[in-house]
Amino acid sequence: MDTHDADVLDRLLADRFSCRGFAAEPVPEDEIRAILASAARTPSWCNVQPWHVDVVSGDALTRLRADIVADPSAGSDIPFPPGYTGVHAERRREVGWQLYEAVGVAKGDRDASAREMLRNFEFFGAPHVAVISAPTPLGTYAAIDCGLFVQSFLLAAQSRGVATIAQAALAQKSDFLRGWLGLSDDRSIVCGISFGYPDPDHPANSFRANRAELDELVRFHR
Repeated sequence: MDTHDADVLDRLLADRFSCRGFAAEPVPEDEIRAILASAARTPSWCNVQPWHVDVVSGDALTRLRADIVADPSAGSDIPFPPGYTGVHAERRREVGWQLYEAVGVAKGDRDASAREMLRNFEFFGAPHVAVISAPTPLGTYAAIDCGLFVQSFLLAAQSRGVATIAQAALAQKSDFLRGWLGLSDDRSIVCGISFGYPDPDHPANSFRANRAELDELVRFHR
């Protein structure tokens, strides 16, 4: 066993974070292609490889940013949870307050929190966004496969110094994105990934989300 490989993977997992402030400099296309080529090695159910990726950059991204912010529609192909309870609500609340504290949103300031939420649809200033879709007839397992692809993309990007944020929020614009990207009606929008080089001075990048201890997540049966 090569322990160096394990060390590299652990470091990539530990260093990666959800970037919410990007430099304007675009990632060269050959680097983007290399990230996608690595992610394309992702395993999938029966090797169906259901993911399809639309990468939007440059002038097209400027148009998409303006169009999606102006679009009044809302609705996701994959239903969002009706609510969060227990430990899941606690974790969600904690990371939300970490973000708000970092960017200076005071508790109870609904206008400021709404403005921060809308930054999702500005792609947090990233120079690129990848929209992930899957064939609707393939159902839940296609979405699971896409989740594996997203993780591969995030780690492949991190290994090349490219920051990322996976965004379920973009799936709330499923009909809009399907039309804007020219996707067929039998494809579901799974999520988006905004990516680019990180802005280390952006306040939203100053915190790191916590992770639960292993004993909270795993039971061993012997």
